[in-house]
Parts: sequence; C-alpha cells; structure tokens
Amino acid sequence: MAEAEFNATGVRIERSLRSLTRAGQVKIQDGRLELLTSRGQEIDSAPLDAVHASKPWFAARDRARAKVNGTRYVLTLGGAGEDSAGAAGGTEGAGESTVRRFLDAVRSARAGGAKR
Repeated sequence: MAEAEFNATGVRIERSLRSLTRAGQVKIQDGRLELLTSRGQEIDSAPLDAVHASKPWFAARDRARAKVNGTRYVLTLGGAGEDSAGAAGGTEGAGESTVRRFLDAVRSARAGGAKR
C-alpha cells in the first residue's frame, strides 16, 4: 500500500498569532505529519490519525489550518520553495494548489489508514 507523500518547504508556521518559522517545512511520510523549522528541528509531529487539516473559508488562498496533537497551527504554503511535483513558485495559483495537495495528502493517508 502506497503512503501519501507530501513535502513543502518555505512554509510559514504560526501558532496563536506567533510565527514559529518563516521558512519551515511540512512533510507527510510513513503515515506521519512533521512540522519542521528552517534548520530541520522538529516543531511538532504526529501520526495522521491524530491530525486534522482544513482550509478556513475566511483565510487567504495559500493558508491551511492543522491541528496536531491538540495544538492548532496556521500554515502558509506559498509554493515558493515547493519540493513536490506541482505548480512552479511565483505564480498566483501555486499556494492554492499546494494547499489543495496538502489537504488531499492528509485525507488520503487517513482514509488509507482507516482501511487497514
């Protein structure tokens, strides 16, 4: 069974109106979500079963919310440092497509974990 993979760099990660990093990394690998600083230090991580991700209707197109281990984070996935296949950085729709791919990766990995 293939796991959903996602990797985006250059991500702004915020918690409670406080910026934790402006150039962080979001990774989904082996059934886990990891939030990392620009230096590769772990901010938070959890199995995807303990993660809830959504797109708030009132937020900018390049933003997503993630609740990891009960802690709420705001992720700004601008697409500028994108590692995964997808839209090139610098275009207006890049952040929106990165958010869509992030949400799809979380949902598909959770759905795959529920079937096991």
